Amino acid sequence: MDTVHAYGVSTTRYLQTHYRDTQSWFLFVSMVADLRNTFFVFFPVCFHLRKSVGIKQVWVAVVGDWLNLIFKWILFGERPYWWVQETPYYGNSSAPQIGQFPMTCETSPGSPSGHAMSAAGVYYAMISSLLTILKELGGHIKNWVFIAAHFPHQVVAGVVTGILVAETFDRVYWIYRASLRRYVYTTLSLLSFAVGLYLVLRGLWVDLLWTLDKAQRWCQRPQWVHIDTTPFASLLRNTGTLLGLGLGL
Repeated sequence: MDTVHAYGVSTTRYLQTHYRDTQSWFLFVSMVADLRNTFFVFFPVCFHLRKSVGIKQVWVAVVGDWLNLIFKWILFGERPYWWVQETPYYGNSSAPQIGQFPMTCETSPGSPSGHAMSAAGVYYAMISSLLTILKELGGHIKNWVFIAAHFPHQVVAGVVTGILVAETFDRVYWIYRASLRRYVYTTLSLLSFAVGLYLVLRGLWVDLLWTLDKAQRWCQRPQWVHIDTTPFASLLRNTGTLLGLGLGL
């Protein structure tokens, strides 16, 4: 994997050097693709225009991000901004210097990219629903490579997985008529499985919070370390959102 990671660092360095004028665009797209904007901006708009689209959007976002958490705990993916500081890959030669930004210092494992996965799933669900609505009437995926939050292969993996999740929910119809009991059971199942996996791996002496120390050590500015990006923070946010949707409906 060191070769793959080194290629990713070189790609990041190239983008940051040759496309410096587009820095604000990269930062803007990364901010728009954040999952919190799905819940606070996209969902209310979509739900107002068509209830079923808003419901599917939340299910895709929550289940997709939950799967991302499970994958991250299993795959143990590095992130560029700390890997380049610790790897012996470059030997005696100096390691490439890559820039950091306020959104760089995520604290969870890097593979697959959660933001690319969530953005791909949510946008795919919205666009596919929009096309369906247009037919009834007769009628961009962000990249976190530039800001060194992910390696390119992690972004690709996130995009592909996110689209698969969205495609799956295009064929799941019971979510539109799910009862409160179903929402409660689903929320408890997702939460219990994740916590159970965490406890099992901890019992096997696997430290699932290994990335938090790396983020605090290698982030250039302490205020850029986003504690709300830790796995349990995202888990509680997502399961709480799903339960909230059930209560609201």
